[in-house]
Amino acid sequence: MTDPGEERTFAALAPARGRGFAHTWWGQTWLRALEDAALDSEQVKTGRRLARAGAVGAVSVRPGRVTAVVQDRDRTAHRADVLLQKLTEEQWDRFLDMAVERAGHIAALLDRDMPPHLVEDASAAGVELLPGLGDLEAECDCGAWDHCGHTAALCYQMARLLDEDPFVLLLMRGRGERTLLDELQERGRTPASEPSDTAEEGVDAAEAYVAGAVLPPLPALPELPVEPGQPPSLDVEATPAPGLEPVALEFVASAAAGEAYRLLAEALGAEHERHAVEAQLTPAQDAVRLAAANPDRTIGQRLADGSGRDREELQLAVRAWRYGGAAALSVFEDEWAVEAESLARARAALESAWDEDERPRLRVAHNRWTAVGTSTQLRLGRDGRWWPYRKEGARWAPAGPAARDPATALATAEGDPMNG
Repeated sequence: MTDPGEERTFAALAPARGRGFAHTWWGQTWLRALEDAALDSEQVKTGRRLARAGAVGAVSVRPGRVTAVVQDRDRTAHRADVLLQKLTEEQWDRFLDMAVERAGHIAALLDRDMPPHLVEDASAAGVELLPGLGDLEAECDCGAWDHCGHTAALCYQMARLLDEDPFVLLLMRGRGERTLLDELQERGRTPASEPSDTAEEGVDAAEAYVAGAVLPPLPALPELPVEPGQPPSLDVEATPAPGLEPVALEFVASAAAGEAYRLLAEALGAEHERHAVEAQLTPAQDAVRLAAANPDRTIGQRLADGSGRDREELQLAVRAWRYGGAAALSVFEDEWAVEAESLARARAALESAWDEDERPRLRVAHNRWTAVGTSTQLRLGRDGRWWPYRKEGARWAPAGPAARDPATALATAEGDPMNG
């Protein structure tokens, strides 16, 4: 019986003007496999323009192939196919064995997330899930022998679908969602142990080792509390020791409880997006982290004074922290010269992000690109992501989270409703 999940058809998506195509790291990896391997960068740009304009029709995804009809600007329709090699049965066996041992991976997929360690564990088992250089092959009835604008447009549209559901990638690799889950359930069943006719004292070591494979599963992890616990209140009737401020101490204890809750949530896999491990914070940076917990005005002023900022600047630093932690705070505070290689990549991204007649005029100073004639700015992070900024009064203020696509970041800075 054919699994109905072995082919899925997605309706045509709305035009993507003013926004990026891939917001997840796996969607961006998919696009890099196209952009790094395409022999004609102009065809890639044409494909991006077609996808932005909504020229890609319904997308059909099945093992090894994705298909859609793409219209040129003159309304000529072409059938475009992008091929990705299916995993072998042996590779699927290795992947399923790995997934059964790490149930958190499947839980993440069911939440429509693809954590990096899932891909890393699969790679360690000899299974490459995401496409690499040259893995995305193209077929189009326009006669092109490499990626043309039609197949490139289909790849950009696929990145949007992969953002929403990483199971689409696994379907291209050869397994629909239902088939995959059924096979995992079958492998995860524990064989029933045979009853013993005689009672013995102790178990032979070799037998115990073999029996380890059929032991019942470990108990489930404890449920995450609904919210962080409240630290004990201080005895306000007692006279505090000299130099001890009960309100400040209660705030620090509450902030510590919140941080412990975040770490527990990450350990239990309750958060879809993993927090990056923060570098050792300076006292001034840690003051921003604490201020993000909304202390009362007195404590907020002390944090501002201790961090060497006025209250307005501290509020802007807190906004940056909430958008992206230490990385966002570094972009807010520091200005640096971009190395030649990173600068070349940044310029290429800026050139390809907009059609020529839509590209804004940008004035560059170190890692900051200011849109001429506007109150918006792009700041390049050390990891290659673009951070949106907007002029508020006399200061530049963080306007949103980072994006891989500069057009998306600038639209956020301009307040484009499509980008929140």
